[in-house]
Amino acid sequence: MRALLAVLFLSSPAMAEIIAFRPLPVEWRGFLSDLRTLRNAANSSPGPNPLRDTLTARAAALDAKAKNAPLPSDEAADLGECFVRLGQPLKAVAVLRAARRADPNRHRLAAELGVAWAAAGDWDRAASAFDDAVSLAPAEWKNVDVAHRRLARSRAKEAKDADGLDDLFGVKFVGESGQPEAGKLAAAERKKLPADAVAVVQRLLVRSPADARLLWQLGELANATGDVRTAANILDGCVGDFALKSKDARARRTLYRAAADAREKAEDHAANRGTQAFKSTRLFAKLTDEARLPKIDPTGVNRLPWAALGDTTVGRKFRPTFLKHVADLDGKTVELIGFMRPFAGGAADEFVLTEFPVGCWYCDQPGPLQVAVIALGGDARTEYVPGAVVVIGTLELNHTDPERHLFAVRGARVARPK
Repeated sequence: MRALLAVLFLSSPAMAEIIAFRPLPVEWRGFLSDLRTLRNAANSSPGPNPLRDTLTARAAALDAKAKNAPLPSDEAADLGECFVRLGQPLKAVAVLRAARRADPNRHRLAAELGVAWAAAGDWDRAASAFDDAVSLAPAEWKNVDVAHRRLARSRAKEAKDADGLDDLFGVKFVGESGQPEAGKLAAAERKKLPADAVAVVQRLLVRSPADARLLWQLGELANATGDVRTAANILDGCVGDFALKSKDARARRTLYRAAADAREKAEDHAANRGTQAFKSTRLFAKLTDEARLPKIDPTGVNRLPWAALGDTTVGRKFRPTFLKHVADLDGKTVELIGFMRPFAGGAADEFVLTEFPVGCWYCDQPGPLQVAVIALGGDARTEYVPGAVVVIGTLELNHTDPERHLFAVRGARVARPK
């Protein structure tokens, strides 16, 4: 689907977009985190969900406008995308089919209709829509739409309970032995794999973030490029979060996990990094809608999302520019949820907090916007705590010293999330 970052509405000469994405492929960790945000937009469970709130508001505004007059093509595509993201694909189908009758040569409408039919589980109609999308696609979307059409055609022929690995590129994800191998892909199969395969599958997942079998495909690409740990982590998600029952997926998960653990034990850090080159660290071009952040309480505790820290930019000669909300929190009490970097030697009065859990610091090293130094107050010390922790203390931003971390929380106390 066209870029959807629920806090930023853009237009381009070629076509309007609801949200901006960074260039693909995106680093594994940042992509998977932001993909979860997209997936959760369709989650109707109670609790704050800024992305869902923004999509709902956008859909309501466009739906109301459509009652008075037909929407322009790009706005109809926006409305269709919003409905799909919110878990209402048949509403999207109705909007997009009507818009296509009025403007049959608009690529985005054809592509969005294909995504909507796929989300509704009608793969025959999805394949037909992607036929049109492929014929209309500009160069930058051709490979994506061809792969999506191949996926739709394949799934249209499957049994209802099929759970195997999709054939998107005509590649068998096996080693020279003809069997799955950790960190390896047979030379003959590697030649079949297009150079943009990771970017294509990431784009398909952006369109369909809840598709477990597509996520498995991404895990196989990670393994094919040598990143066994990421492959194991992705397959953990497929089997755990998505309850994918495929025996093949579960067997590969066990194989990749054992290999990743063995490499870490042998301190073979270079092998665990893989060979895939990336263009971006995160999927969303902008992570935070400052208008939706809570008002700062100068005397209370203010929750600080990592996304707000992630929107920091660092210029030449170390000149960081922080979001105004983050800059205004400098010197105030904040609450930050993250993961301790494991440390040896018992209790410590200072440690590093990371946005994501880190298995191996050398293989999974986070970027500078994903770490904060935590210094406890007084004589306090803490043991290492596995899993997420809550840190409450005074935020200190680093404006001048390139040798120090950008973010610190001082006089801190540590607790478990409630």
